[in-house]
Amino acid sequence: MNDETQSRPSLPDRLSVDPRSPHHVAAVFEHGIGIRLNGKDHTNVEEYCISEGWVKVPAGKTVDRKGNPLMIKLKGKVEAFYR
Repeated sequence: MNDETQSRPSLPDRLSVDPRSPHHVAAVFEHGIGIRLNGKDHTNVEEYCISEGWVKVPAGKTVDRKGNPLMIKLKGKVEAFYR
């Protein structure tokens, strides 16, 4: 377990799952990541920022004209961790 934790990159303050985003870090996604907002685990987070205290999640099945899901921003205490 100790070797595994040393090989994991540190979690950034802001991270996005979209590869086109400047906040996308591919090395982090090689490991399981968990996001907790106000003490509740969320599995559908597209982007987060710990210092600003928000996460972006899809707004149901609604999509924009390019086919990307519409996002809503939820605010609170954000914690990111490896599973």
